[in-house]
Amino acid sequence: MLLKLTLAGMMAVGGLTLADPSKAAADEAISFADKQITMIIGFAPGGGTDVVGRYIATYFSKNLPGHPSVVARNVPGADGMTAMNFVVQQTAPDGLTVVMGSSSQVDPLNYRKSSAKYDPTTFPIIGGVGRGGSFLMINKEAEVRLYDKSADPVIMGSVAAVPRNAMQMTMWGIAYLGWNAKWVVGYPGTNQVVAALERGEVDMTATSNIFQIQKLAGAGKFKVLTQSGGLEGGKYLPRPEFADVPVLPNQLAGKISDPQAAQAFAYWASIMATEKWLGLTPKTSNAIVEVYRKVFEAAAKDPEFLEQGKKISEDFTPMTGKDVEMLIKTLADTSPEALEYTTKIMEKQGLRVQ
Repeated sequence: MLLKLTLAGMMAVGGLTLADPSKAAADEAISFADKQITMIIGFAPGGGTDVVGRYIATYFSKNLPGHPSVVARNVPGADGMTAMNFVVQQTAPDGLTVVMGSSSQVDPLNYRKSSAKYDPTTFPIIGGVGRGGSFLMINKEAEVRLYDKSADPVIMGSVAAVPRNAMQMTMWGIAYLGWNAKWVVGYPGTNQVVAALERGEVDMTATSNIFQIQKLAGAGKFKVLTQSGGLEGGKYLPRPEFADVPVLPNQLAGKISDPQAAQAFAYWASIMATEKWLGLTPKTSNAIVEVYRKVFEAAAKDPEFLEQGKKISEDFTPMTGKDVEMLIKTLADTSPEALEYTTKIMEKQGLRVQ
């Protein structure tokens, strides 16, 4: 073992039978003193995952038992797949390798490819960092038309040819809430489509940028129509600043009877709520995982940690390991047919999906 354990701890990690496993787990005294922990980041330096990972690495170094050094190692490639393959093939389950991951690495559309050699459900999860959800903004004057099929459709502006995940809130609203809306796609980026909303070129659009949301809402001409929400305690909750705004997963609860459609929506809601996650090498002992979880849970309640996190991203929202595990499992359980169902909805709404 590379970590210092009591006799009970060594027996538990070694797989030996103990008379009282729960007591043994409680008695374990794990220390990372004089050890170096490597944080594997599957993306290039300077990006969002890298910045968040390095910040958490500093906190781990100060607060894990024994105060180990924690160094970041960037292993970019294949949208994070290269790093995940590296971890399962070349690292030991000794608690000295931490993964700072992103949603693309746990998305079945990516990891079911033959080049992926890992199963994200086997990674013990420490916790994660969400963004608090995305928001669908609408011109207040256009809102009445959204619920009137005899009126001109509300114009939904979207980037690219196929709406990004945040933009797909409107897709689900049209399909299952009866919204009277149509798509205008092809804007080069979120800033451009938000500018189109301000000009009156489109009636609504979606963004997760809290600064854009506050600017639009503060202008008095626009309102937040709905939000994707963040997962907390197994439930989708609104962002605190917009506590009175509906949460789309709750709005659609009980409204989707087709099993494939329900699974497709569950996939969408889960991928929206999954942003950054922290994990350990598969087969790392539960005792070590719990040490990491306790430190991260303490960080999530630490005002200084949260304040500094907000300086990195205004949307910095810690998530528990259990919530992140739930999201990853939901994604893993999504069938290929359910993934294709979203394409069918888009095509029915006049979108050309390549």
